[in-house]
Amino acid sequence: MSLIEVDPGQVELVVRGSGAQAPSVRLSEWSRADEYEFAFAVEAIDDGVRARLETVTVTVWDNMSEFFDGLARDFRGWEGERVWGNNHLVVTATFGSGGHVHLSWTLRSGFFPGDWNCTVTTVIEAGEGMATVAADLREFLREE
Repeated sequence: MSLIEVDPGQVELVVRGSGAQAPSVRLSEWSRADEYEFAFAVEAIDDGVRARLETVTVTVWDNMSEFFDGLARDFRGWEGERVWGNNHLVVTATFGSGGHVHLSWTLRSGFFPGDWNCTVTTVIEAGEGMATVAADLREFLREE
């Protein structure tokens, strides 16, 4: 996981499991439409597949940061799936063996025949790893 400043005031968040070839998701190009809505680009990369959405719009009521904060708090695990999503991005979290959280990021271009979707799964260490992802996401979304 890393939060990278690419230009003054403009950051990117890369969520990646361990290993150089691990799947990754990059959030970038954050912008605010108004006090309630912001947008960013999302790119998912795994084993030669690259999918990108230029604009994912999220509102303050979507509670994306709260979702990730909850995953970090529950570092001892949970049963089943936890899901956060909106029209173009869905994140599904499951707790796996060995104290790891499996985050499946599904990018969707739309809901009609011919539209595409792509799912990439990043594996993050529960506890410190998820706490770092949650904190970096809050900073990326400017919700400090």
